[in-house]
Amino acid sequence: MALELFGIAEDADKPVPEPTTGSQKPAAPRATPDGRSRRLKQANDDSQDLWAEFSAEPALLAPSTEASPAPEPLSRVLQPASFRHPKANRELLLGNARVAYALTRVRRRSIGFVVDADGLSVRAPAWVTLSAIDDALKEKSDWILRKLGDAQLRQQKREDARIDWRNGGIFPLYGEPLRIVLDAEHRFKERGGALIDAPYPGAPRELHIALPSTAEPAKIRDAVHAWLLRQARAHFIERLNHYAPQLGVRWTRLRLSSAQTRWGSARSDGSICLNWRLLHFRPSVIDYVVVHELSHLRVMDHSPRFWETVATVMPDYKVLRRSLKEEATPSWE
Repeated sequence: MALELFGIAEDADKPVPEPTTGSQKPAAPRATPDGRSRRLKQANDDSQDLWAEFSAEPALLAPSTEASPAPEPLSRVLQPASFRHPKANRELLLGNARVAYALTRVRRRSIGFVVDADGLSVRAPAWVTLSAIDDALKEKSDWILRKLGDAQLRQQKREDARIDWRNGGIFPLYGEPLRIVLDAEHRFKERGGALIDAPYPGAPRELHIALPSTAEPAKIRDAVHAWLLRQARAHFIERLNHYAPQLGVRWTRLRLSSAQTRWGSARSDGSICLNWRLLHFRPSVIDYVVVHELSHLRVMDHSPRFWETVATVMPDYKVLRRSLKEEATPSWE
């Protein structure tokens, strides 16, 4: 089972009837009231406003003898929102937004919608017509636009949190700011880098990296990445060992992931995969992901029994899950 990255991958399956025999044509798909998610995250947040409201107050100045310029057409003032998947091969107007989506024909019994950082992906059986797919998207337009808006907002937050790879650059570690300090003399015992307490009250802690002040940004990024990988492995192992006995499970192997689409996964053989980027979050959020994956060693689905298992050791998991979804991690590109 997998836990999606950034909380932005949602899958709303759209049931459609199977094709009939003879000359009968398959009926157009009909949406369930709220769709069925195949992913961990549920669409339970408030809608994001995709539009800015414009208003014009009456002029209070004395009349002018100069000719007033012709008003700009409303269609140019209110440009429709636009969402485009990088692999888009279909485009549709949903409400007031133009959505270019990636359509893939697959062997399945229903139409599936996935909204992630790239945009909207649609998977549909080969026999379902394009018009039927568009009709299904229109029926789910509110959900789709809300998720696209959420994904766009999260991506903007990630861009705003982009790390400046230089001496004095800052990035989050365990939910707190950490300052990069280049130390060419390597005045610390640890290999590659060392975590140092804040030099004075109110200042962020420092990560001293054995590089000269003239180091290129790419070298600084790679050195910090190598240090974070070591930090992540040690931290994850400690938390896995802490929670596994409480859940009555045994994990066998840990793999670190750099995936762009999920936070972690678990296999029935006890293998656990966790994304090293989790170190940007505060410890309690990291613990939620650890508990989530360990719980899959008892229940390999997201049934009520699974969430009951998570709640046995983490009663406030819903709050932590929401934080994982809403908080932005910095872009490393």
